[in-house]
Amino acid sequence: MKVWFITGASKGLGREWATAALDRGDRVAATVRDLATLDELVGRFGESLLPLELDVTDRAADFAAVEHAAAHFGRLDVVVNNAGYGQFGMIEELSEAEARAQLETNLLAPLWITQAALPILRAQGSGHILQVSSIGGITAFRNVGIYHASKWALEGMSQSLAQEVSRFGVRVTLLEPGPYSTDWAGPSARHATALPAYEPVRELAAAAIAARPTRPGDPAATSGPVLEIVDAADPPLRAFLGSLPLSLARADYEGRLTEWDAGQQLAVRAHGVT
Repeated sequence: MKVWFITGASKGLGREWATAALDRGDRVAATVRDLATLDELVGRFGESLLPLELDVTDRAADFAAVEHAAAHFGRLDVVVNNAGYGQFGMIEELSEAEARAQLETNLLAPLWITQAALPILRAQGSGHILQVSSIGGITAFRNVGIYHASKWALEGMSQSLAQEVSRFGVRVTLLEPGPYSTDWAGPSARHATALPAYEPVRELAAAAIAARPTRPGDPAATSGPVLEIVDAADPPLRAFLGSLPLSLARADYEGRLTEWDAGQQLAVRAHGVT
């Protein structure tokens, strides 16, 4: 039996993972903005579920929620930083408020939750932190640049974190989903005010999405693989979810390596010291 702390559990992937954990007899502290969204799960699972109302951008509230969950269940085994959203808009179109809100939710909130959980996990000598990144955490597309910025930063932070906490028995995994049939690009998304000059670029972005060879995945299908990851004796630092991410990542990274190889002589000259 594991004890989970999952942010953004009202719907989508977070909801699926909370339900899967509860179905197999685990305990779950689930954070949401509106407690009513968890009524159905409370009715099904009773005291195995601890519903917590939380604005993840509130650092003090994050610490209080994590500490409450650990005190309530007696430990924490799996901490899932899932809460987040997509901010659409070309880089020039973004307002300061939109940029800050995206980073507050997608980057700083996972930092605060992680900082809150680490003293508990270190004291236990065990624990697993799942950071929900994205294929957008390792590659980039038009019209979601600030979203990519938040996820690329989460990737770097989490890779450092994994090296820092492994000696304490704490593991870190970056989950990198491709497109799924959630409302990430629908009601949950936010959109900057469009500039007419970028309409041709927006059309290119839409055409690229339409040309993808696979349909969005089924969120429910992610539950089994995620349970396998948290049960693994040696879980991966990174794990794709869905059939599309590997092909996107391979094309992007092969292109990077080709470009870096082509520029290596210039790089060596820039070193200066022989």
